Amino acid sequence: MAGEAAGLLVRFGRRYAAAVRLATLVPSCAIALFRAPDEQLAGTVVVAGLAALWTCGFAWWLRAGRGNVLVAVDVAVLLGLFGTIFLIDLVEARNTGWLRLLVTFACVTYQWYASLVVGAMAAIAAGGGAVALLLAAGAWEVDASLVTGTVWALPAAALSRAAWILVWRAAKRADLMAAEALRARGEAEVAAAVRAEEREQVNSLHDTAATTLLMVGLGQVRSDAGWLAPQARRDLDKLRAGGGRTPEEADLVGLLRADLAVTHLSVDFDGPERLRLPFGVARAITDAAGEALANVRRHAGTTRAAVRLSGDAGALRVEVADRGRGFSPDGVPETRRGVRESIRGRMERVGGTATITSVAGEGTRVRLEWRAADG
Repeated sequence: MAGEAAGLLVRFGRRYAAAVRLATLVPSCAIALFRAPDEQLAGTVVVAGLAALWTCGFAWWLRAGRGNVLVAVDVAVLLGLFGTIFLIDLVEARNTGWLRLLVTFACVTYQWYASLVVGAMAAIAAGGGAVALLLAAGAWEVDASLVTGTVWALPAAALSRAAWILVWRAAKRADLMAAEALRARGEAEVAAAVRAEEREQVNSLHDTAATTLLMVGLGQVRSDAGWLAPQARRDLDKLRAGGGRTPEEADLVGLLRADLAVTHLSVDFDGPERLRLPFGVARAITDAAGEALANVRRHAGTTRAAVRLSGDAGALRVEVADRGRGFSPDGVPETRRGVRESIRGRMERVGGTATITSVAGEGTRVRLEWRAADG
């Protein structure tokens, strides 16, 4: 199956061949009538009229994509028109040049839409047949140039085929390059998706089980705390759900409230009753806000926080604020994933932003903003 470039070239070949046949029709018929002696004018008008009718019809069929079927018919009609040199003695009047033009341009344009074998056979039949008719009519004795000029239809057809082959190969190379680029782009997208999935799995591990275990290991939470076992089960369930099928949309408010219920903080939430978003966006915002609240629990030295949600499905803002001890965002080491990946990275991957403002002794404010691409 031809690629896009090759397919376009095939259609162009048919249409341009039709245009060339029509464009050469007017000067050919004009030459026929201009050179015709008075006694041959009526017959020449009839033959030129038949040539014009056939050429117009053939051009229409050719543009409709039926050229290959009619090539044999076209050759027969052209030879039939050429055969009128016996009826109106065009050889004696040396008025065969216009017929030569019709045959030559037909042989040349066959090469633009017919196969190699069909194009070659048609050119040989049309060009060779015209030469044979001229010789039979005694054209060589009257004027040898009438014959030699017609012979040039064959090398002209050969050159046309050679040029067409070069253009066709260039089109095939373009199709191969486009296919290779498409394949490479597909592989890159798959690799990027795999990396994004791996990164999200690492973030989920950091935000859930790793954080819980770290708090226990540092002594921030007693190993017999009543909420620890349920929290560990929720962490495990979240990790297991990472590879499952996800819905297309989700209620951001519902996801936020579900996470707030397990933060072990006193959270003041202010937002609408419901806000539906693409699932990936809603999940990323929820997880980023959850990480911000986890940092409050781990580092802020306070058990209170506030979450404010404003906006709509086109543009929204989530703010997580506390009045804890604060910190210097610029002083966070690059090896720490919480701020860099679990908050900023998540928001950037869904087209949003995360701004963190904190002053020592005055608390921290995390602002998550997102706007729909067409908003």
